[in-house]
Amino acid sequence: MVDFKFKEKYNCADLVDIMELLRKPGGCPWDAEQTHQSIKKSLIEETYEVVEAINKDDKTLLQEELGDLLMQVVFHAQMEREEGVFDFDDVADGVCKKLIIRHPHVFGDVTAETVDDVLTNWDAIKMKTKGQKTATDSMMSVPRELPALMRAAKLQKKAADVGFDWDNVQGAVDKLYEEIGELKEAIAEGDKSHIDEEFGDLLFSAVNVSRFVKVDAEESLTSASDKFLKRFIEVERKAKERAIDMTEVGIDVLDELWDEVKAEQKNCI
Repeated sequence: MVDFKFKEKYNCADLVDIMELLRKPGGCPWDAEQTHQSIKKSLIEETYEVVEAINKDDKTLLQEELGDLLMQVVFHAQMEREEGVFDFDDVADGVCKKLIIRHPHVFGDVTAETVDDVLTNWDAIKMKTKGQKTATDSMMSVPRELPALMRAAKLQKKAADVGFDWDNVQGAVDKLYEEIGELKEAIAEGDKSHIDEEFGDLLFSAVNVSRFVKVDAEESLTSASDKFLKRFIEVERKAKERAIDMTEVGIDVLDELWDEVKAEQKNCI
């Protein structure tokens, strides 16, 4: 057993110490062999589990999931501590300094009376501290690893900040219809790479519309998927009640069931 003092209540310093013990010889073989690459997906998974707790408004679950997410941060920091590059305190130091620098209206003499003022200052300071001199520099800093819809929205917002944008939502909607037409043409041609390209353009244009109407594309698609699942469950239930084999009857019959369920669920709203 490792030399460890059990407590009634632990803190961040204890978490750092525990992670160090797990990684040391005599600790946990699994923890010891992990790398940034091997656990990077766990960081993403834990983040989404935090979001799930928020969506459920479950405070107990949120506390637990925030702890799991914090553990991932400590895990990565410990790996770099072992290499002598940085440690958890350096991570905390960096983010504290960033918050102070990017809130000059709180820690300095800059005036920011509205949320828009705060965001404008934030973006300007961010560009300056990261050495970004052009809109392209700023756009290139958007991680390619973000969910595709989120990345598209961020790129469009940065382009809009320098005037590269439609005057109103109608321009974005017209572009959406244009992209639908181009996708139809690509499908008619049967060129897989062209279809892929035009489908991507269509999604990008749809995100642009969402930005104008102030709707989060990621959240909207999640809600649409939830709605589809809810209706499909009912379609399958009705099919079973009526002894309908869904794999045999064809789309016309299933579409009738779908419309029936859709009408019922709308009447319940």
